[in-house]
Amino acid sequence: MKRDTLRALGLVAALVAAAAAIAGAATLLIGLGGDDPPEVDVAAIASEAASPPEEGSDDPFAYSKEREGALVRRASLGLSHVIYAKSPGGVQASAERTDRWRPKVEAAAERHGIDPDTLEAMVFLESAGRPEVMAEGTPHSATGLTQIMPSTARDLLGMRVDEARSAELTKRIARAVKKGRTRQARALAAERRRVDERFDPERALDGAGRYLRFAADRFGSEELAVVSYHMGIGNLERVIAAYTGEEVGDGRTRDVVVEHDITYARLFFDSSPRRHAEAWEILSEFGDDSALYLWRVIASRQIMAEWRDDPDALSERNRLATAKATLEEVYHPEPETDVYDDPVEIAKARERGELVEIPDEPALGFRVTKHLGELAEELEVDRDLYRSLRPEALAALTYMASQVKAISGVERPLQLTSAVRDRPYQEALIGVNGEATREYSLHTTGWAFDIRRDYANDRQAAAFQFVLDRMRAHALIDYAVEPAAIHVTVSPFARELTE
Repeated sequence: MKRDTLRALGLVAALVAAAAAIAGAATLLIGLGGDDPPEVDVAAIASEAASPPEEGSDDPFAYSKEREGALVRRASLGLSHVIYAKSPGGVQASAERTDRWRPKVEAAAERHGIDPDTLEAMVFLESAGRPEVMAEGTPHSATGLTQIMPSTARDLLGMRVDEARSAELTKRIARAVKKGRTRQARALAAERRRVDERFDPERALDGAGRYLRFAADRFGSEELAVVSYHMGIGNLERVIAAYTGEEVGDGRTRDVVVEHDITYARLFFDSSPRRHAEAWEILSEFGDDSALYLWRVIASRQIMAEWRDDPDALSERNRLATAKATLEEVYHPEPETDVYDDPVEIAKARERGELVEIPDEPALGFRVTKHLGELAEELEVDRDLYRSLRPEALAALTYMASQVKAISGVERPLQLTSAVRDRPYQEALIGVNGEATREYSLHTTGWAFDIRRDYANDRQAAAFQFVLDRMRAHALIDYAVEPAAIHVTVSPFARELTE
């Protein structure tokens, strides 16, 4: 992939992420059908979700070359929460630390003919701009500004890495710091940079640049080179071989990538338990988020760009993204989202079509349990009022449950335990449900529902996990794992399911 193409992917990711954060749901709905409540044909949605996936099908979330740009934008948004939640000191502090290395980033990128914004985003994501960080607290693991493994540094990049000496010096540095011997710690750190070049920022950046150049030449794609940085060249070649059915390696990889028009969006979004299953099994076997790395690099590009160009917008997006355990307030900022204050408001919303009744049809792949609305009698309210969701949320629930059923082959439906609430109901839950909050709750907006963590068998559990993760990657939902349930918040993008 050409350098300007990779830069363009970062630009579109920046636009959608900024829109999600600054303007909220109203902006997300641009081009999604307007502000009137949509109609929901649950039977049609269920049928579409259950159909065997095909590239370019009518399913709005199936892969096609024409949709690729939108898929990249959605993934970089939908999978970005962890960046905000785990950036040391917050994304602003991490961006500031990363920016200090910009001149050296540009120099390394120029030497190796790679995009400096992408290399910088990788520094942000890998180390948050900290040149001495070690993934597992030891130099035997990924280390330094660009988090290079010892074997990769020595065997592929020709860097000097004396692991034993580096580990010894690391312990001595820690002891010196603990005793307040700053000068000694600095001298030891300088010696460690000499024996383990991963701790030298300039050499670490050069090593990462050299890797990306080597991998880009092997794959014929800077994008795939970035993927391989975390996944490994051999692992990515295994995915490509499984997807295409072609032999790769021994100089053939680049030709296979070109012949089959392989992009990472194609590999990721066109592989599933029902399509290119072998490729998906390989992607899903990584326990370190390797399959999601590219999307988070693109999101990190946006963060760095916005830190320079619009720091106030970045600060607001960070506030929204870290307000909850998911992106739910990015999708539905409190000042711009209607909250139902009482049962009368829920009833009026149902009359307007703003909320719709949840059907109790197990054939759709879910059923309404007795727990939904169980406090209604205590509040002297019609229980059926709480069997409601926004139309988009009902569409997402139907799509989700029907896909789980089709993938797993299990007839037993998912168990829906909670949907819309009003403020009095939410207050009544305090002390009864440990996850209930007095703060802004998406349940009081109709955009959230809960699925009980109770599955018929491992096949259903695995299928549900796949669908949750895939819908998150499409920015259709975000979800949090609670002790008894999966809490799902539906984004405005789910309107597309109703069209």
